Amino acid sequence: MKVIHARRAALALSAAAILPLALTACSSDSKDSASGSSASSAKAPASPSAEKSMDPDKPFGPACASVPKSGAGSFNGMAKDPVATAASHNPALSTLVTAVKKAGLVDTLNNAQNITVFAPTNDAFAKVPKADLDKLLADKAALTKVLTYHVVGQKLTPEQLKKGSFETLEKGELTTSGSDMTYTVNDSSKVVCGNVPTANATVYIVDTVLMPPAA
Repeated sequence: MKVIHARRAALALSAAAILPLALTACSSDSKDSASGSSASSAKAPASPSAEKSMDPDKPFGPACASVPKSGAGSFNGMAKDPVATAASHNPALSTLVTAVKKAGLVDTLNNAQNITVFAPTNDAFAKVPKADLDKLLADKAALTKVLTYHVVGQKLTPEQLKKGSFETLEKGELTTSGSDMTYTVNDSSKVVCGNVPTANATVYIVDTVLMPPAA
């Protein structure tokens, strides 16, 4: 009996000694797990919104996706040509190019230095009633007035568009507002592909034709 009691006492003592060690190990595992979780969180990839943040030196906007990846109509190709020539390589700007030719402004735009052009897309011109557009295209003086209202005599950065007011070559004034990748001109025309470089200009492609204030 004494031997049995002695064995039971020894087992009890062993259990008492092992239990704290086991609890310590569990606690350590729990901390390691929490630490690992924290480390994983710290290394989590940037949020989509952060990844989409605009690079101020590159073109931006939903319509930029339709620009060819290579050739004369690509961003690299357009950067090598003066603005009127560069626009002629972009199918989405064919109506604008036609208007510029009718107004006799090709050389004016190509020879100007450090300008900004707000270039309406074909869809932008399509918003103008056909009768009105035909009348405008047939009136060189009126067409010149409208087209030069889309040109500012300095290169504008996206930062300047956040809240800006600029004199145009037509001598009128246009305003810009917005932030990041969303900008509006004259509270009506949206920039759909902006900060496009050409040899002598920065181009902001817009979805609505800008009309100068009536004299």
